[in-house]
Amino acid sequence: MFLNFGGQMKIQRLNRLLYRFRISSYVKAGSLDLVVQTFDEMTKSDCRVFSIDYNRFIGVLVKNSHFDLAEQYYYKMVRLGFSLDPFTYSRFISGLCKVKNFGLIQRLVEDMDMLGVVLDIYAYNIYLNLLCQENQVDIAFGLFQNMIQKGRQPDLVTYTVLISGLCKSGLVDPAIELWHKMIKQGFSPDELACRALVVGLCNDGKVDLAYELTVGVAKNKLIYNALINGFCQAGRVDKAQIIKSFMKRNGVQPDIVTYNTLLNYCCNEVIVDEAHKLMDKMVKSGIEPDIYSYNQLLKGLCRANRLDQAYNLMVTKMAAKELCDVVSYNSLISAFCKVGRTERAHKLLDEMASKGINPDLVTFTILTKAFLKEGNSNIAEKLLNRMLRMNLSPDRIFYTTIIDHLCKSGKIGMAHEIFCDMEENGIRRDVVSYNALINGLCKVRRVTDAMRLYEDMCSRGCQPDEVTFKLIIGGLIREKRFSVAFKVWDQMMEKGFTLDRDVSEALTGAIQSIDTSPS
Repeated sequence: MFLNFGGQMKIQRLNRLLYRFRISSYVKAGSLDLVVQTFDEMTKSDCRVFSIDYNRFIGVLVKNSHFDLAEQYYYKMVRLGFSLDPFTYSRFISGLCKVKNFGLIQRLVEDMDMLGVVLDIYAYNIYLNLLCQENQVDIAFGLFQNMIQKGRQPDLVTYTVLISGLCKSGLVDPAIELWHKMIKQGFSPDELACRALVVGLCNDGKVDLAYELTVGVAKNKLIYNALINGFCQAGRVDKAQIIKSFMKRNGVQPDIVTYNTLLNYCCNEVIVDEAHKLMDKMVKSGIEPDIYSYNQLLKGLCRANRLDQAYNLMVTKMAAKELCDVVSYNSLISAFCKVGRTERAHKLLDEMASKGINPDLVTFTILTKAFLKEGNSNIAEKLLNRMLRMNLSPDRIFYTTIIDHLCKSGKIGMAHEIFCDMEENGIRRDVVSYNALINGLCKVRRVTDAMRLYEDMCSRGCQPDEVTFKLIIGGLIREKRFSVAFKVWDQMMEKGFTLDRDVSEALTGAIQSIDTSPS
C-alpha cells in the first residue's frame, strides 16, 4: 500500500512537471489562451497545485495586462489558502497602477499587511507616483511614512516623486522638509528633484529660497533655466541675468530655453530694445532663434505700438525663415484691432489664407469682437459664416463675445437665445458668460430675470464673482428692492467680496427705507 501511495505521488509529480512545462512553452510562444486553458486543466486534475504555480500564472497575466483575470485567480488562490510572494504582489500592484484600479490595489495592500509582506521599492515608487498624479498627495505622504515604518527605506526616486507631488499641490513646506531629509540621508538630488523643488518654490513666490537650496547642486540647464524663469516671474530680471552668467562660469552654456525665458520677460515688460539685444546675443553664441523667439519679439513690438515694425519683422525675417504661424498673425491682428485699425487687421486675415496659414478660433474671435465694438455687425456676421465654413465651432469665449455685444446693443432676447444655444451645443457657461447676460438684463430693468439667472448659475455650481454681485445689487437698488439687495449683499460678504463705495453707501442709506416693491 505504501509503495502504491509512493507511486501515485511520483505520477502526480510527473504530471505537475508536464503541466508546468506546457504552460512555460505556451508563455514563450505568447499563446495566453492556451496558458489559461492548461492552468485550468492542471487545477482540475489529480496533481497537486502549489502556491508557486499560482504566483507564476498570475505573474504571466499581470505581465500581459490581463488584470481582470489576474483578480479572479487571485481570489481563487486566497480561498485555497495560498498567497502571493512579495515579488508577485509588487508586480501586480505596479501593473494595477497603469489602469488606476485603486480598489484592488487597496485590497492587495491590506492582504499584504495581514501576511506581513512588504512591497519592493520599485512598486512603492510607482504607486506613490500614481497617487501624486491623481492629486492624492495626502494619501501618498501617508504611504511614504508607512513604508518607512515597515522597514522599506526610500530611494532617490521616492523623494523625487513626493517632492514633485507636494510642490504641484502647493504643499511647499513639507516638500522642503523632505528635501532636507533626503540630503541628510546622503542622497544627491538629481535634476528631476531639483527642478520639482525650484518650480514649486518659484510658483509659491519663494524664489530666493529655491536659489539657496539648489544653486549648490545645480549642474545642468534644466535647473538653471527653472531658476531664471522663477526670477523673471518675480520681476527680478537682474538676478536672472546673474544666474545666466553664473551657469556659463560653471561650464553650462545657456540654450534656446534660457534666452526665450529672458525674451518673454523683456517683451511682456515692453523692453523691446533689450529683447533685440538678446536676439543678437543668441545668434552670436550659435543659437538660432526659433518660432517662439520671434513670436515673443513680435508680441513685444505690438505691445509697444510699433505695429509697422512688427509687420516688417514678420514679412521679412520670419517669413523668409518659414517661422510665421497663426500665433504671429493673431498677435498683429489683435494689436491693429486695439488701436482701431480693424480694416488693416481684416486684410491680414486674407493675407494669412494666401500664405497657407489657416486662421483659428482666436483669430475670428478677435476680429468679430473688434467689428461688433465698432457697430459693424455685417462684417461680424460674414466672419461667423466664414468660420463655420472652415468647420470651426464657436467656443465659450466666442459665444460670450457675441452675447456681450448683443446686450450692449439692447438685443436682450437674441442674446438670451444664444446663451441657451451654448448649453445645447455642449459648451459649459462660465461666470463671464452669465455676467454678460445679467448685465444686459439689469440695464433694461429686468432685474427679476437677472435674479433668476443668478439663482440658475448658483444651482449649476457656477460660482458668482465680484462682478456678478455688483451687477445684481446695483440693479436691485435701482428698482428700490432693498430687502432683496441686503440678502444678496450678505451672500456676497460670505464669499469674501466687498462692494464699491458708491453702491455700499447707497445700500447703507436705504436701511431706514421701506421696500414697497415685491421681493
